[in-house]
Amino acid sequence: MRAKQAGQSPLLLLDVISALKKEGIEYAVIGALAAAVYGTIRASADADALISFSVGQLAKLAQILKKKGFATELRRGDPDDPIPAMLIISDQYDNRVDLLVGLRGLDPSVHSRTVAIPFRGEQVRFLGREDFIATKCFAGGPQDIEDARVAIRTAGGSLDLDLLRRVTRRFGRGAADVLEQVLDG
Repeated sequence: MRAKQAGQSPLLLLDVISALKKEGIEYAVIGALAAAVYGTIRASADADALISFSVGQLAKLAQILKKKGFATELRRGDPDDPIPAMLIISDQYDNRVDLLVGLRGLDPSVHSRTVAIPFRGEQVRFLGREDFIATKCFAGGPQDIEDARVAIRTAGGSLDLDLLRRVTRRFGRGAADVLEQVLDG
């Protein structure tokens, strides 16, 4: 275990990523850590990642992480929930990692567009910029919209607008409308 005190959820994330890699599970870091990669720095008590894994296999992953000394809690979403399930991992210091099992509307090829960022000697996979912006437009809260604006602004000319619009439309009309407002403003 890398974390030695509270406030070290990114270190717990590294331990979780090691287990995911060993099991051959694709992941992409999202949330506040991904926002930092794309220009928005803010405090967060946890670390979040999307995983490509079936809900039915989560119990196995939970057992693997428990054997490593972590606490786990499996939450299943309601039928209308955009997140089918989430595995919450915590350590003795109350550091926390949330693994989201999919997201309704997410482009199935999202993992092919992740970007590797070095962190503490490891290559950590983050959600690609266009997918990050699309998920923020889907979430639609004030902080999410600001994160999307900052990510667009910091992209300069490197943003693939066709890809961005395509992956955002997968989340529905509401997300697509939010994106157009963000792009216009």
